[in-house]
Amino acid sequence: MRHPASLQGRLSLWLTLGAAVLWTLAAALTAGQLRDEMNAVFDSALEEAGQRLLPLAVRDIIGRDEEDSPSQGVTTLRAHEELLTYVVRDADGRVLLYSHRADPAVFPPVTGMGFTTTPTHRIYSDSALQGTITISVAEPLAHRHAAARKALAGLALPLALIVPASLLGVWAAVRAAMAPIRRFREGIEARGRGDLSPIPAEGLPSEFRPNARAVNHLLDRLRRALQAERSFTANSAHELRTPVAGALAQVQRLVLEAPDDATRARAREVETALQRLARLSEKLMQLARAEGGRLQAEAPVDLAAVLRMVVADMTRDNGGRIDLALPEAGVPSAIDPDTFAILARNLIENALRHGDHGGRVEVSLSPAGLLRVVNAGPAVPADRLGRLTRPFERGATEAQGSGLGLAIAQAIAEGTGGRLDLLSPAEGRADGFEARFSTSRAGLR
Repeated sequence: MRHPASLQGRLSLWLTLGAAVLWTLAAALTAGQLRDEMNAVFDSALEEAGQRLLPLAVRDIIGRDEEDSPSQGVTTLRAHEELLTYVVRDADGRVLLYSHRADPAVFPPVTGMGFTTTPTHRIYSDSALQGTITISVAEPLAHRHAAARKALAGLALPLALIVPASLLGVWAAVRAAMAPIRRFREGIEARGRGDLSPIPAEGLPSEFRPNARAVNHLLDRLRRALQAERSFTANSAHELRTPVAGALAQVQRLVLEAPDDATRARAREVETALQRLARLSEKLMQLARAEGGRLQAEAPVDLAAVLRMVVADMTRDNGGRIDLALPEAGVPSAIDPDTFAILARNLIENALRHGDHGGRVEVSLSPAGLLRVVNAGPAVPADRLGRLTRPFERGATEAQGSGLGLAIAQAIAEGTGGRLDLLSPAEGRADGFEARFSTSRAGLR
């Protein structure tokens, strides 16, 4: 037999089986005692019948005429089932009187007063007139066995009803007692990547409180470690912005004031490197925000309006290469608008930078909140496609980039309960690249 996987099922099963075994043992002991009491009652009735019948039989035999048959049967007024039969015999064993359905073969010779047991009957024998007249009263053992079976059935029937009822009762009691444990388990399951807050442990049994304290302590340590890591990333990126911006301004001034072409070319190389560093620090700040939680809005926002503003801002710098398709109605979502803008900008930047040079980028948003960004270009191999959401992972491209755009989008998708899917070739094409972001609808009311 396979044991239930849950603690609730195991407790219910074993408690019910234990109670059933105890009840069965108690019923067996009760049945044994009941059988002894029933035999005592039947023996008492058998003895009482013999002692009452014997004086009547003696009076009948003494008052009998000499010409009467020495052996007479007792007639009955009406047909009925006769459980007790008897025979009356003299000192030589001759039958003087017998009940109307008595079988003489059932009655062995009288060897003494009291009870005897044959394979089929229980017999009580008694005597009168100094042992010259004896009576033997017999009761079929089958009658006693039938009565015992009825009594046992009366004990077993409640037991058969009590066992399943007890299983349900034990299951309900165990389920009610384990409700705090289930709530604690659900609290653990509900903790996502951005939620490491303590799990309420009110009402837990004392055996589980150390586990709850250990889990909450672990969550606190993880929260502090992740917070320190994110704070370092965000602070480092933020602190880099001012000196990088200052150095970039000085280099740009040096480009204008360079005395010769060689110096001007070196200055432009430094300017390009500083611009790359500035973009990297900006991406690191976005990644820190994406991994730091607080990605949900307090009230639903219209993603279509946010996407329209992002595309309008990016179109000015990209020669109108972006084709935008929006639904007529708004697309409400619980995602923070700045967070969605960061995600959309990174997906569109990735398509513009790594797609075909001068190719169009198709951006669309469905009424259900599905954002699709599609660009033309060579298909990305499947083994490399699965690694593109890792930080600093880049495909086979010569375009400039930090390798963080898709990692930021993936972090936002995980933090908001959405999903990011990368397809290559794009749907309905033989080549190209497609990024799909589906928002979670759980936060809407």
